Amino acid sequence: MSGEEILRLDDIHVVHKARTGKLFRRDRVHAVAGVSLSVRRGETIGVVGESGCGKSTLARVMVGLQEPTAGTVAFRGTELGKRDGALRTAYGKAVSVVFQDPSTALNARMSIRDILLDPLNVHAIGTKAQREARVVELLQLVGLPASAAEVLPGQVSGGQRQRVAIARALALEPDLIVADEPTSALDVSVRAQILNLLADLKERLDLGMVFISHDIQTVRYVSDRLIVMFAGRIVEEGDADTVLADPRDAYTRTLLGAAPGLLAG
Repeated sequence: MSGEEILRLDDIHVVHKARTGKLFRRDRVHAVAGVSLSVRRGETIGVVGESGCGKSTLARVMVGLQEPTAGTVAFRGTELGKRDGALRTAYGKAVSVVFQDPSTALNARMSIRDILLDPLNVHAIGTKAQREARVVELLQLVGLPASAAEVLPGQVSGGQRQRVAIARALALEPDLIVADEPTSALDVSVRAQILNLLADLKERLDLGMVFISHDIQTVRYVSDRLIVMFAGRIVEEGDADTVLADPRDAYTRTLLGAAPGLLAG
């Protein structure tokens, strides 16, 4: 159902203890400070900001890898509770992630077949034959031949490894993909291919997508809605074309002024 709200964050705060300060009174770093947003099926939200602005911490909260210090996370309108195992299992299947560097995100000792089978086995999806068929389907979805299943991640190119990572993220038929800097570790020549693939998959599968990057021009290329973060806070948000055509915040204008051009390194 296009437009259905998948995920809502309300007044999210994440505070880390720093290594600085006194032995029993460490300094505290407010990585995310009061962020609220919702993500719906069929839309791409771009989150942009410089390194250290809190966007990757926010991504970890979205996919359940980071517990917020304060605030609430709701999945399909229901607040996630630590003790609600069934809801958290459904959440883990519905919200998936693509990390920045496929070289470290993929197990170098596992074949691509085993990498794609792993989430299906963990969640006991289908029969063995159905899982094997799903691997072939996933490879086709991301533009890889069936023969790619036989090799190790180190035997294919960086762009192909990221395609494998995207295929793994799609294995459980999620409603939402959080892509955290998915092109920054790739050569300039293959960035556009991966961006086009993500945009195509979003349309074909009616996915919600959160695309996180420090490069505002790359975010502009794929986003319907844009969020600009600075020092853990949202400083500007709205329709991507509107924000980029008439940015109201000085920091957004700085990011646009510093951007050398779409997909530049």
